[in-house]
Amino acid sequence: MELKTIRYEVADGIATVTLSRPKRRNAWTGRMHTEYRWVLLQADKDASVRVIVVTGDPEGAAFCAGADLGALEGHSERGRYDAGISEDIAKPGYGVAPEFDATFAYHFGLTKPVIAAINGAAAGVGLVLAAYADLRFAVPGAKFTAAHGRFNFPAEYGLSWLLPRLVGVTHANDILLSSRVFTSDEAMEMGFLNKLVAPAELMPHVMAYAKAMADGVSPGSLRETKRQIYKDLHGDAASAVNHSEAMLVEMSMHPDYKEGVKAWMEKRKARWQG
Repeated sequence: MELKTIRYEVADGIATVTLSRPKRRNAWTGRMHTEYRWVLLQADKDASVRVIVVTGDPEGAAFCAGADLGALEGHSERGRYDAGISEDIAKPGYGVAPEFDATFAYHFGLTKPVIAAINGAAAGVGLVLAAYADLRFAVPGAKFTAAHGRFNFPAEYGLSWLLPRLVGVTHANDILLSSRVFTSDEAMEMGFLNKLVAPAELMPHVMAYAKAMADGVSPGSLRETKRQIYKDLHGDAASAVNHSEAMLVEMSMHPDYKEGVKAWMEKRKARWQG
């Protein structure tokens, strides 16, 4: 696929996905969504990729400013919403669990962790994208908003399910019912973010974190732990325990278990088979 709105790079086990419409503050379009899902599928299939980092083009001075205003105006003129994607759009993360087979929920079905490096404003679908990442690092003072209330939209793309689980019902109600603008500093206090990092240090910090994860955690452990986390959000404690015990036996028979023990004993970097 020819990428026009996204840049995609792979190096040192890390796939970097950059939302790149800088003249429109990296605003989201159907084309961007189509490209985003395609590159996620490539990253998920690529055995050399261990971690996925998503960020905004720094020239756009935003992570993602939400849906493109031109697209919103077009919806209004047509009298109905149109996501602007085709039926043959890529389906990364699909097929793992029915609960994940939906727009943005597909992140939960990916086999690799996704880290959002939020280098500016995250509004509307930009906030959604950040919320569906597994880890979130942001610069101080960035403006966040759900935005849907000002357009007579519902809470978008499952935020009504996800945000209460990330920040609690009280903070989720504040964000979703008011559609107000809040800052990354507030988001940190709410528990939405893992860390605030100075602008010049954001990408080096995120890439170092991702590299440590890629080097220090086996691909199988990353895959199965992520799957456990999101499947168990839909289940009960006993099922989670029973499944983890069964997986413990199964994964201990994989060569990466022996390699992990050996590398730990020899105080060296593990050579994972994946």
